[in-house]
Amino acid sequence: MRRIPPIGGAPLAGGLVCAALALSLSACGGDDGGSAGGTGVASLQGRGPITFVSGKDRSGYLQKQLDDWNAEHPKEQVRLIELADEPNEQRQQMIQNATTKSDAYSVLSLDVVWTAEFAANRWLTQIPMAPSSGGSGGSSPQAMNGRVDLSKMLPATITTGQYRGKLYAVPSTSDAGMLYYREDLLEKAGIAEPPKTYDEMWSACDKVKKLPEGEDVDCFFTEVNKTESMTISAVEAIDSAGGSIIGADGRPSLTTPQAEQGVEFLVKAKKEHMPKEAVTLDTEGGRRYFQSGKLLFQRQWPYQYALANADDGSSKVAGKFAVAPLPGPSGPGVANLGGHNLAISAFAKNKATSLDFIRYLAGEQSQRANLLATSKAPTIAALYDDPEMVKKFPYLPVLKEAIANAKPRPVAVKYGDVTAAIQGEMYDAVTGKKSADQALADLQSKLQPLTAR
Repeated sequence: MRRIPPIGGAPLAGGLVCAALALSLSACGGDDGGSAGGTGVASLQGRGPITFVSGKDRSGYLQKQLDDWNAEHPKEQVRLIELADEPNEQRQQMIQNATTKSDAYSVLSLDVVWTAEFAANRWLTQIPMAPSSGGSGGSSPQAMNGRVDLSKMLPATITTGQYRGKLYAVPSTSDAGMLYYREDLLEKAGIAEPPKTYDEMWSACDKVKKLPEGEDVDCFFTEVNKTESMTISAVEAIDSAGGSIIGADGRPSLTTPQAEQGVEFLVKAKKEHMPKEAVTLDTEGGRRYFQSGKLLFQRQWPYQYALANADDGSSKVAGKFAVAPLPGPSGPGVANLGGHNLAISAFAKNKATSLDFIRYLAGEQSQRANLLATSKAPTIAALYDDPEMVKKFPYLPVLKEAIANAKPRPVAVKYGDVTAAIQGEMYDAVTGKKSADQALADLQSKLQPLTAR
């Protein structure tokens, strides 16, 4: 059997892992089994075939990772279930499975912002966490006792898997928005550094447009279609202006000058600086647009880096672009904290196998291989400082800082209703159906009952 390491730690023989898990679950079930949200760790039993449920794998590498697991676990095979490419549809399919209490889904790849909703509705199984995982330093073997050790992960990623102080999902990939830009065109226009402010970005666009190579190049793109990506764009714009959608008190805080400034940025960008088809472009559409050479600046996730640098002829900008922190109104902006966590369905069979599979997929070895193959952001902190990784992916220091300073989307038990309200009102603002202040006032009214305690 494959040697399964504790996440970020030294390897343990597969049989020892099974024994340690059995001991820890029987010993800790009385303490954790009755916790609020999800089902307790005492239910982490059973071995055999499982399913892994994820959005569409754009890289093509995920199946290889599953094949490697399956080759060493003939009695505990993992079958991939790929859902829709769009996050809203993925969430709905997972919710439909959970509300019918179906055991068809075992391990779920959750958007980081879904943890609270899924745990609060008892759709997830609580995962045993080593005592020091929420802080710094490592755990002794005695302290771990078969629990998941998260001590080597970026602190910002750990909180995304927790609900009411307990762990319901293990961070497997992180994410934060970065500014992709055509380094070659900036150099030809005499611009030495990427923009740090919106005004600098608009000025750079004007200079590049005067170049023969820049005549047909659009200035900027961030997603403004009526999907989850609109929520992300709104969060980044409003946070970069010093505002927030949900305040520290848990209530909507949209009737502020900062929130209006953020939305006005999106309105102006869409009207004056984005491609005409901006509202129809999703994440992949934006990627293809950038790779076609038609875009100067783009807000995008790290996964695009490897694809845009491919030397197989699929990208016209390979070797011609670089990345930088997102700009803001008067200095660097604030990125949204994204990524995916691995959780166990409360209704799954073979949960002990599910936990071992999570430890495998979120372990340092798998995350290193995934970064090399796909450029997806890891959650293991050391990989951001690894010389080999930084040489291949020069953006890693920028990304590490972006993740550390990133802000999450609103954390809400009724997240589906919250994000739908944000998407609708922001779409109306950027398409000119409503003024920015009217859209914000309407959004404030819609969010008040959804966030009431």
